[in-house]
Amino acid sequence: MSQTHTSGQDPTTMGIGRAIAVLTSGGDAQGMNAAVRATVRVGLYTGAKVFFIHEGYQGLVDGGDCIRPATWESVSMMLQLGGTVIGSARCKDFQTREGRMKAAYNLVKRGITNLCVIGGDGSLTGANQFRTEWSDLLVNLVSKGKISADEAKNASHLNIVGMVGSIDNDFCGTDMTIGTDSALHRIMEVVDSITTTAQSHQRAFILEVMGRHCGYLALVTALACGADWVFIPEMPPEDGWEEHLCRRLMETRNRGSRLNVIIVAEGAMARDGKPITCDHIRELVTKRLGYDTRSTILGHVQRGGTPSAFDRILGSRMGVEAVMALMEATPDTPACVVSLSGNQAVRLPLMECVQVTKDVTIAMKEGRFEDAVKLRGKSFENNWNTYKLLAHVFRQFTHSYTKPQSSNINVAVLNVGAPCAGMNAAVRAAVRIGITQGHNMLAVHDGFEGLAQGKIEQFTWTSVGGWTGKGGSNLGTKRVLPAKYMEEISLNIAKYNIHGLIVIGGFEAFSGGLDLVHAREKYEELCIPIVVIPATVSNNVPGSDFSIGADTALNTITMTCDRIKQSAAGTKRRVFIIETMGGYCGYLATMSGLAAGADAAYIFEEKFGIRDLETNVEHIVQKMKTTVKRGLILRNENSNANYTTDFIFNLYSEEGKGVFDCRKNVLGHMQQGGTPTPFDRNFATKMGAKSVLWLTEKLKECYRHGRIFANTPDSACVLGMRKRGLVFQPLDELKEETDFDHRIPKTQWWLKLRPILKILAKYKINLDTSEAVLMEHIISKRAPVTLVK
Repeated sequence: MSQTHTSGQDPTTMGIGRAIAVLTSGGDAQGMNAAVRATVRVGLYTGAKVFFIHEGYQGLVDGGDCIRPATWESVSMMLQLGGTVIGSARCKDFQTREGRMKAAYNLVKRGITNLCVIGGDGSLTGANQFRTEWSDLLVNLVSKGKISADEAKNASHLNIVGMVGSIDNDFCGTDMTIGTDSALHRIMEVVDSITTTAQSHQRAFILEVMGRHCGYLALVTALACGADWVFIPEMPPEDGWEEHLCRRLMETRNRGSRLNVIIVAEGAMARDGKPITCDHIRELVTKRLGYDTRSTILGHVQRGGTPSAFDRILGSRMGVEAVMALMEATPDTPACVVSLSGNQAVRLPLMECVQVTKDVTIAMKEGRFEDAVKLRGKSFENNWNTYKLLAHVFRQFTHSYTKPQSSNINVAVLNVGAPCAGMNAAVRAAVRIGITQGHNMLAVHDGFEGLAQGKIEQFTWTSVGGWTGKGGSNLGTKRVLPAKYMEEISLNIAKYNIHGLIVIGGFEAFSGGLDLVHAREKYEELCIPIVVIPATVSNNVPGSDFSIGADTALNTITMTCDRIKQSAAGTKRRVFIIETMGGYCGYLATMSGLAAGADAAYIFEEKFGIRDLETNVEHIVQKMKTTVKRGLILRNENSNANYTTDFIFNLYSEEGKGVFDCRKNVLGHMQQGGTPTPFDRNFATKMGAKSVLWLTEKLKECYRHGRIFANTPDSACVLGMRKRGLVFQPLDELKEETDFDHRIPKTQWWLKLRPILKILAKYKINLDTSEAVLMEHIISKRAPVTLVK
């Protein structure tokens, strides 16, 4: 069952004569408003009528003023708001056939046959049941004389598309649900604050996070803050965990740490099904160890606050895909959910996802915990495996600490290029995983220059304690390339007996890695496995869709844009011109444009001239004649040598006289600072861990006659995120994909999102629907796991 985009059809006329309604249901989640906004605007763009259904299914049943037409302006300025502006309610009425008949009547009378539901699995299951009964409901309404036969004929089929809004990330088939990333932001803010007070008093802290049936929030929090222990419902601890937990906490203290952190999901339980609560753990730690122990239950704080940049972009992309799915649906198309897998938009059969989500609960009830983790999906499984590697050094559930056997391997880690948030998390993960593998981990200070000057020291487990939450680069980093230091570098590699190299950094790390590969012919010492981990706010490293640090920078820009827009509240109409970093790469300008609701984002990759600027200025002038009072223009720092930020500011100021005034901001180095976001901490941790495991395997392959010799192309790689997974690609192969003059990859995935930015800013351009989004089956993808039907 594949579903392709309607070829040759003009997307701006696809919706003429059709009506779409959007509702939010169940628990609220940050980012729902972004999804509502995108659904409304893309619906209007296709020529369809769009309606809000206020108060979820209750509004659908009640009808009347709860179902209102939506306009372009009615969703303005809602992108940065948390919760859901159109309201959500738990609805008993919709669970009855009588209630669903009222709902059907309300839709038919308004000519609505396309329903977009944003909510959790309960809300989406309800929507599917409604769709299944639709024909029968219409027959009943006709027989009761509520609607005419013609009205029933015109509304003969109901199309349904779901978007998953749930902070727990508990819906199978989707990598991230709307609201999860923002909830992690709230949790990490609390964890960072608690860490400082806990260190002051040498306390143990127990934090309970949401997740009645799903441990995702707890697991990622534990990874992102380096917690001592995590309790999740999918994988209860073995019997006798109490003794092991106490021993773990003591070991952490004995190694010099001043605090302990334990993360508990609210649905955590023991193997016998009994709940494990904060109070239970606090009592245990206080009695057995005598530690000053405090517990904090985060509760509804996690649902609150402004959505993160990721959730705004996720909601916006899902909204666009949902409208396209509705426009292309036929009576034979099953109800689907739109979702992200990696950075790919996917459509999945709704009921298959619901089935697998239920299967997780069944697996947990039956004690098949390994199956439960697998059913949660690849992302969850990877997080769990990385957590086990990092936290369970003391060979969990054995009664003696077994020190890893020494491998006599020395691995060096260095940071190169400009600093960015998340570098320290990657170093920490690499060092600790290296130690678990029995390697000696050497830290190199000040990049390639430090490697040449011998600024190298051995790191222990505690050397990197508390590093995940620290911004910048603790090792020190420089932009210097290794070319002029090759002699010194090769001598130091020999002197310190370095067998493998992990280079964490931006484009300089990539170029420097290539320099080392090319110098292998001359210097045999460089014939060692090398791995480059992309870490730069610019997100311009070939071989990876994402770089460590880019998410933190994106959030900084987005939050700053929110504040700047808010600064003009109550004043006359105003347009802000904002310059972002990124070198020649327009990633930050484009993505923050999507997240902050920009009217235009000027970038180097998409050439623009005086005609384009003229069109944009005219567009803003027209927009300012409506009820909208704010304009936002983003410009990448190197987008054009002549059309500078000052030029664009002057142009808009001159043309906007009498209609709006202008202000400009150059954001500068604040984009490189700050504490890393949960995404960057988690991503960096996984990258650091994976790089060491790869090196370990490579070193086994390259071991010949008592020494390491690696000179094949695949012994020097970039570890990158490509579409749906982490992959290693030889540096030499990536040369062909690189524009070295402008320090960017020749093809960049995010350029495909540019049309969405323009459509959401009310430009009538053609949305390229040529790249078909197929309906994917999720159950067959998980064949190895026994599914309980």
